Amino acid sequence: AVSTKPSAVIGLTVKAAPSLGQMLQRICARDGISLVNIVRSDDQVRLLRDMGATHVLNSRDEDFRTQLVDAVTETGATIAFDAIGGGGLGGDIMRAMEKGAVNRMTEYSRYGSAQFKQLYVYGALDPSPMILDRLAFGFQWSVSGWLLTPFLQKAGAETTARLRKRVFDELTTTFATRYTRTIGLAEALKPEVLQAYERKATGEKFLIDPTLN
Repeated sequence: AVSTKPSAVIGLTVKAAPSLGQMLQRICARDGISLVNIVRSDDQVRLLRDMGATHVLNSRDEDFRTQLVDAVTETGATIAFDAIGGGGLGGDIMRAMEKGAVNRMTEYSRYGSAQFKQLYVYGALDPSPMILDRLAFGFQWSVSGWLLTPFLQKAGAETTARLRKRVFDELTTTFATRYTRTIGLAEALKPEVLQAYERKATGEKFLIDPTLN
């Protein structure tokens, strides 16, 4: 079974802001879901705001954690997707979701909020261990890995077909990816080209077309 549509989510995309982050923003805007975007440069903040994003936080700002709690309290986000994996940022998100839930509580509980909070890790841009302060999350939370293929296997044929149809129908809009250059296999092996696409810089994405010379 697939869970019902959330009202708000947190997207920690960082380096993925030019492509995946933009897709997530477009999906949430189209489906009426509040999204808290987390990036790590002012350029990425401007890029997403120009797309109409309401909540875009720079993780390098001194008051980032305060901004995060405020955004989570306002949106009510309890689900987060993490492309980074390592370090303490995932823990910061879990802590913020708990604080946001506590801020909305009408009665005190020594065990924290009763709101279930989920962090899905789908990337490993930071290979270091993930740092989680479990006592800061209350007792209703989960951190797990997420991959598309196992998700589709559990979702079933009907849901998978519906999702594939949506991607096909919105391939040039919601799910559009813009490439800096289209290169052939031979050009992809040139040292200067290798260095260019290995940088994984914002706004620089290469499409390799094997049919090109």
